[in-house]
Amino acid sequence: MTTPSASEPVTLTMADGGTIELPVESATEGGAGLDISKLLARAGVVTFDPGFANTAPCRSAITYIDGEAGILRYRGYPIEALAHDASFSEVIHLLLFGELPTADQLAAFESDLRGHAAVPDEVLRLIESFPSSAHPMSMLSAAVSALAPYSKNAVAEPAPEQLAANAAELLGKLPTVAAAIHRHLTGQPIVAPDVSLDAVTDFLRMTFATSGAPFQPNPTVSKALDMLFVLHADHEQNCSTSTVRLVGSSQATLFASISAGIDALSGPLHGGANQAVIEMLETIRGQGGDVASFVRRVKEGHGDVRLMGFGHRVYKAYDPRATIVKQTATTVLEQLGKDDQLLDLAMQLEEVALSDDYFVSRHLYPNVDFYTGILYRAMGFPTDMFTVLFALGRAPGWIAHWIEMTHDPQTKIGRPRQIYSGHNAREFVPVSAR
Repeated sequence: MTTPSASEPVTLTMADGGTIELPVESATEGGAGLDISKLLARAGVVTFDPGFANTAPCRSAITYIDGEAGILRYRGYPIEALAHDASFSEVIHLLLFGELPTADQLAAFESDLRGHAAVPDEVLRLIESFPSSAHPMSMLSAAVSALAPYSKNAVAEPAPEQLAANAAELLGKLPTVAAAIHRHLTGQPIVAPDVSLDAVTDFLRMTFATSGAPFQPNPTVSKALDMLFVLHADHEQNCSTSTVRLVGSSQATLFASISAGIDALSGPLHGGANQAVIEMLETIRGQGGDVASFVRRVKEGHGDVRLMGFGHRVYKAYDPRATIVKQTATTVLEQLGKDDQLLDLAMQLEEVALSDDYFVSRHLYPNVDFYTGILYRAMGFPTDMFTVLFALGRAPGWIAHWIEMTHDPQTKIGRPRQIYSGHNAREFVPVSAR
């Protein structure tokens, strides 16, 4: 089988000598795809691809990744340019509507988002009903599901004009919900939104404001958090995005689909990785800060030691987002006047790993999770809120994919195949005879 081109089908030769022509789906950039949708009908076989590592279930015009070259682009724009020069609101508009907004469009869009910031009292009471031991991601998922009955836009098959309303309503409410979760878990009264503030600053106010004292936003923190949201806004067909698409393919509502995406993100192998990095660095600090000894134990395969925040399913080079976060973490800590030993340990660990062929040969470069937890900590967030912050950043990407899927005439309800490995047919024996 030769490398596919955009114009010629690929001929697949079967073990019995038969052949099947597989059409080729071209790509704007990156690898083309073999259309195997008729393979079972024509050849009686399915493809076997654990983790869908080599399966494209859809076409998408939202995000492009080249893992070998360390490239990430939203709608064609490099992540480096967006992180440095665009606000999170601009990136949300870009992901949802395909283009960066004009100044007037941006003002109207931000006004629309802020107009949806209030959350129904019933949903806030639901948040307050959870025990203090609840994980914030479980609460976030439940709250998003609970918003649906209060929305006139939460319908299975929204009209085209309702899609934007769906997006604005949910995106406007998510920061209020996340702040309310934090305050409940820390034993503080929930703070209502102030729509005169921008969304990120108001989120920080709702999260950290103390009773009876005016909130003084720190521009350094607001800007850094806005940038982190930009970096997390989308990442192609990852686990949570694929979950949103799979659930949405059944014509489940946006609220149900996003709630499912939150649940997928809650897993430690996905959104929980930045928390695991902090725990790893704290372990190293507790053992005297001996980075060399930790690295040696990783290489020797000790079961109680894992290198977190290195390597990526897609990137085989340095994660472009990690470079930006590393620079920002250093700048923010300097401007806040904080000396974080964990940042020092992280930079030592990175230096040791990147100079060791054991890690380089395995493409174990730092990923975006390696430094984000340090930044979140410096801002005052507890570790169990890190994944909630990830979800706030990723929500626009999830919604963009849900909208794209809804518009796509080729969308079918997701229904993967399997290779059965169980018993052959067996005769049933009544319980009295077993």
